[in-house]
Amino acid sequence: MGVISFTGVKVFSTTLARDRENMGENITKWLKENPHVEVVDRVVTQSSDKEFHCLTITLFYKAKA
Repeated sequence: MGVISFTGVKVFSTTLARDRENMGENITKWLKENPHVEVVDRVVTQSSDKEFHCLTITLFYKAKA
């Protein structure tokens, strides 16, 4: 497997239910506002404790050629 190179990272994270519901729209908005970037990898992380559920989506990107 090859090495993925990237020049930037964007992290979307929330513990609020309504924000989790809107996270996809927020990511789409960010992508539209940054047409010069190409997402080369992503990591989705979910964690929780007795009270909170946290969802984090991390995008790794580089400038488009």
